[in-house]
Amino acid sequence: MSQRTERRGIHVDQSDLLCKKGCGYYGNAAWQGLCSKCWREEYQRVRQKQIQDDWALAEKLQREEEAAYASSHGAQTQSHSQSAAPQPHPAHASLGPFSKFEEKKTNEKTRKVTTVKKFFSPSSRTAPKKETQEGRTTSPSLSRHASFETDQVSKDFVDFLKNLQKPGREIHKQCRAFIINMSSKKDLSADELSECVQDFYQNLADRLLGHFKGSSESVEQVMDQVEKYIMTRLYKSVFCPETTDDEKKDLATQKRIRALHWVTIQMLCVSMDEEIPEVSENVVKAITDIIEMDSKRVPREKLGCITRCSKHIFSAIRITKNEPASADDFLPALIYIVLKANPPRLQSNIQYITRFCNPSRLMTGEDGYFFTNLCCAAAFIEKLDAQSLNLSPEEFERYMSGQASPRFNSSEGEWPGAGPAPDVAPTNPVLAQLNQNLELLSGLSSRQETVMEAAQSLQADLLSWPQAVQREVNDILEKYPLEIQPRTISAIDANNLDNDNLPPPLTPQVFAG
Repeated sequence: MSQRTERRGIHVDQSDLLCKKGCGYYGNAAWQGLCSKCWREEYQRVRQKQIQDDWALAEKLQREEEAAYASSHGAQTQSHSQSAAPQPHPAHASLGPFSKFEEKKTNEKTRKVTTVKKFFSPSSRTAPKKETQEGRTTSPSLSRHASFETDQVSKDFVDFLKNLQKPGREIHKQCRAFIINMSSKKDLSADELSECVQDFYQNLADRLLGHFKGSSESVEQVMDQVEKYIMTRLYKSVFCPETTDDEKKDLATQKRIRALHWVTIQMLCVSMDEEIPEVSENVVKAITDIIEMDSKRVPREKLGCITRCSKHIFSAIRITKNEPASADDFLPALIYIVLKANPPRLQSNIQYITRFCNPSRLMTGEDGYFFTNLCCAAAFIEKLDAQSLNLSPEEFERYMSGQASPRFNSSEGEWPGAGPAPDVAPTNPVLAQLNQNLELLSGLSSRQETVMEAAQSLQADLLSWPQAVQREVNDILEKYPLEIQPRTISAIDANNLDNDNLPPPLTPQVFAG
């Protein structure tokens, strides 16, 4: 019972949001708790170690094949030398696959993601235009069937670069070349595509720092425009690619959130009172922003939706508590908003931002902080259990299976696992709202029946009204028949006996003047 009466709440230490290597930047669950910088270093180290291990294995297998070939060749006698002469071919044939394997590993080892380095090398400036034209014809993102949004972004990007003059032309040239190069790499995995984009960001940012002489603000403005241009062009090919299981994770997350529809705001200990109109308005705006995230193409714009959603949550908490909201209040409220909104393709959007957003935005600033909390909220929802909501396992299973719903317990006088009962709601607010909606629907149904009966009565009256009018007209005509008197025609100058009593007509008189 002590577990039921003592509310634990949802708490995440702020140090848990930072990179596990202690660099001070925000970490990410998708990067195993590391920031983007440390994750790339770790990824490259593991990849280099894997290449070295593959090389060692290939060399070992090749030595064993050579030793086996030498032993089999030395055991042959001189008398069978002529017949055994062609026998080395099988051994050479067996060496063939290892030579191909060695060649493949050599290519794998030398195939670093040097896209940007190659673009910024002096040779790229004098590269023949023939290759560019060939690549341009095969690039779907540069075809004439590009969407209006893509064309508008391209126009805005060109207008922005005009202010930079010569560096702007060079940046536009490199961006176009990078897009063409990326369009031909459809067979790469999502991590490899991410590494290509992040390498391009890093090399371009380093180059711009040298041009702007260390002005990080100017570099950030240019990088924002570069990200918008590139990711709008590549969105269809890099968002939720077929090589990943992002879509499967999206469906699992949506199913999980639908199964948790019964979770109340009291169970999560959210410091928001939706009975207050201003709070309710901020909650609706937060839900709208988190849903709108899926409609954006640029990672920075998706982050903007998350930031606006989070600010609305902070406003709702501040209005409810009449004091500034804390970080401990924010995460439970964010979890509640995600459960209420059930954003479309949540996992795909998180992965897309993680892979292709400018890393500086994810490591520091409010965008990085709010995004890290969203990742924590998504992870919490996946692992949410009875203990997280301070419920017994039996109650949790009944709620999850739909056999029961959390209702007010009159015997204990408290919400299940939510502490003291509220004064205004004797039932679950969700169920109370549902009952209220049902009552409204029932009232609307009865009113509709009344209206339909009145309409049918009016229709019958309209149909019978002409007949009633016709009957009344006929009755009047029968009662008062119309009699037409013959007219007598007389001349104007004829003697009219009836006019004897009239005065005589006036006679003209002449006065002498």
